[in-house]
Amino acid sequence: MNESTARKPLSLLDLAPILQGQTASEAFERTLDLARHAEDWGYHRYWLAEHHSMPGIASSATSVVIGYVAAGTERIRVGSGGIMLPNHAPLMIAEQFGTLESMYPGRIDLGLGRAPGSDQPAARAIRRGLTAGGHDFPELLSELRAYLDPSREGGAPGVHAVPGEGLDIPIWLLGSSGFSAQLAGQLGLPFAFASHFAPDYLLPALQLYRSNFQPSGALAQPYAMVGVNIIVADTDAQARYLATSQEQQFLNLIRGGTSPLLPPVDDMEPLWTPQEKALVRGKFGYSIAGGRETVAERLRAILRETAADEIIATAQIYDHQARLRSFEMLADIWREVQEG
Repeated sequence: MNESTARKPLSLLDLAPILQGQTASEAFERTLDLARHAEDWGYHRYWLAEHHSMPGIASSATSVVIGYVAAGTERIRVGSGGIMLPNHAPLMIAEQFGTLESMYPGRIDLGLGRAPGSDQPAARAIRRGLTAGGHDFPELLSELRAYLDPSREGGAPGVHAVPGEGLDIPIWLLGSSGFSAQLAGQLGLPFAFASHFAPDYLLPALQLYRSNFQPSGALAQPYAMVGVNIIVADTDAQARYLATSQEQQFLNLIRGGTSPLLPPVDDMEPLWTPQEKALVRGKFGYSIAGGRETVAERLRAILRETAADEIIATAQIYDHQARLRSFEMLADIWREVQEG
């Protein structure tokens, strides 16, 4: 099947958002509801992200939430987008994902990143007794892969990941810069780029990944997935209104704070300075918020520009029904884009 006729997968990245005035329990209920709908709508995989000490994100215990979602669905692949490997002992991740793969065979993805997924105080609290900084990520990755495949070097002698050893769990490298792109290429692993918050580095990272790619037992040719914020509504104006929740979230982050996901607002102008507006909008260079035609046109442009093998969409939308509607409409638009 050639590139012009192949139907590329569409996947979903969820941060399990905690809404203002609500609880993590309610966030998990919405996550499972969205995952079940995503399975029905034809999404290929459903990934959850590791973040810590953030009042608006409930997926900090990522492996646990993956198990919850996998148990409540039947077919969709479920995984991490990603596990921040320097936060963990590789053996523990091998065992956790070996357990998940044993429970839900053929449905588990292990996406790995080297960032802390938190601020510095939280990173120090997490990494007590572990090496900080992410500089040893290649060594940690090698150790993890050796626990899953004992024919590789890198694991501690005489130590076995049970469950985990001998299981075929797809490993992805995630990145927002060139480091993981180059490493994924050299190791012949699939690569996912976080353009939903680092758009400026997307094209250089993809070029670096593809130019450094070496075929491996995992992949014969490069496979790149691109993360995109996508919000769909009946009109462009409605979608832009919904998008103000994630704009407020990024505004709080650049101010050095965090909060639960806030309701949308009619006008962002009173909330930010011109400099803050430029910074926030800069984070959304590959984001889409619009009606059907706007989203379809922008999706086609992104696919042409990136030659992505897969898109993974995320959307921080306050109203759950509007979020469901957005992802349902996106699935329909994606089919149209693929067919036309």
